[in-house]
Parts: sequence; structure tokens; C-alpha cells
Amino acid sequence: MKNIKKRLKSGETLAGCWLNLGSSVTAEIVGSSGYDWVLIDLEHGSGEQADLLHQLQALEHTPASALVRVESHQKERIHRVLDLGANGVMVPQIKKVGEAKSAIAGIHYPPNGVRGVAKMVRATGFGKNFDSYKKGTLENLLGVIQIETLEALEVLDEIAELPGVDVLFIGPADLTMALGIDGDLSHPLFVDAVEKIVAAARKAGKAVGILLFDPNDFQKYNELGIQLIACGADATFVANGARAMASQLNSAKNRKG
Repeated sequence: MKNIKKRLKSGETLAGCWLNLGSSVTAEIVGSSGYDWVLIDLEHGSGEQADLLHQLQALEHTPASALVRVESHQKERIHRVLDLGANGVMVPQIKKVGEAKSAIAGIHYPPNGVRGVAKMVRATGFGKNFDSYKKGTLENLLGVIQIETLEALEVLDEIAELPGVDVLFIGPADLTMALGIDGDLSHPLFVDAVEKIVAAARKAGKAVGILLFDPNDFQKYNELGIQLIACGADATFVANGARAMASQLNSAKNRKG
């Protein structure tokens, strides 16, 4: 396993990126580009369960740790991505303490959770490393709970204090929409929410993460104590690159005319 959880606990700030094309090729490109971690997005990305294995295989020999965002807190979804070899799981749209507890329970084997035991899976070297994998899950698998609903803001302390919740991850798009300030990260309501999330995490000894719209905001959020910081996505890189090149070619074509 890669050491993203240990690195967070040691106080490192880790830069990440979203993967939402479902492509093993872009996963390998991004994973080799210098990011500490990547997030394979099964909630909103275009990839399906069948694409996940190939993305994880492509990331295996890159420096980037592979997290996966599942669609819900249902344990069956969490089991599947971990058995395939994910280094951690992000769970979106948490509203209740019980939902967060259910999500984290799905990450760990009994007696620390309810994850089903399957030895012949990729995460355990198809049975070769099951004992060491099982022994190391508490130390190595990262549990990330997204804070992006008004309900979650009301129970921040309770969620942060749950054993196995390693990161409270701020979802700015959904959270600002829930606050009625769609996309306005400078609004006092959002600023206050971020401060409350950071305070709850700090009190419980947990880390905080965020997805940025603008890389220039990196230092601002890092100075607040946020360690797990993402910006960009493979789809964004492709779309921006394609549009920029098309614009240049069309400008050249128009000049010629």
C-alpha cells in the first residue's frame, strides 16, 4: 500500500487531482505527473465499475496514491473498490452521523467494521498477502467523509470524532449550493463553514481536505490547516487543451483568410 494516511498523520500537505474520464490512460498520465494522490470519481465521473480495475492497475506503478469516490455510504460499494486495491475511499453526501459510521465500518474488517472477507482479490495479491493486508488496514486505508450538506455541518464534531474517519473533505460546489451561495467561496457563510470544519477536525485530531477551483487558492487554504488539497481533473485538462489548440488554429485560419 502507498502511505497517504501515514503522510497525512505526519503533517504533510498532499496535492491531488480528480480522475473523471474513466480512462486508464489518463489515470497513468496524471498519476505520473507529480501529484501525491488522485481521486477516481465513481459518483460523477464517466467511468463505470468495470473501468475502475484498469485505472487502479495503471496507477499501481506511479507515485500517486489512489482514492476512489463511491456513490453512497452502502458497504457493498465500499467493499468492491477496496478489494480492487484502492488506498482509500471518499464518501459523498453524508447527512447523518449514522451514515458516516456506516461508511467507515465498510472500510474495515471485524471487529473494527463490517467489511466482508475475501482473500482472492487484487488488494491482497490474490491471497498471497491477505494476513499482512488485513493487519495493515487500520494503519493504511484512508477514510474520507465529504462535508457538503447543511445536515453534516450540524453534526461536525460527532462525525469528526468517529474512529476511522481520517479526513473531513470539503465539497465546495455542493456546500455553497446548499448554503444558497452557489460557487461563491468568498461569501461569509462559506468562510464560516470552512472554519468550523477545520476546527472540528483539529479538535478530533483529524485532517481536512478540499477541492479547489483555482490553484492560486492553495496557500490560503493550506494556511488554514487543510492538508489534502486537490485541483484539476483529467477531463478539464483535455477540454482546456483541446479548446486552446482549436482556438489557436482557428485564429491562424482567420488570419490567412
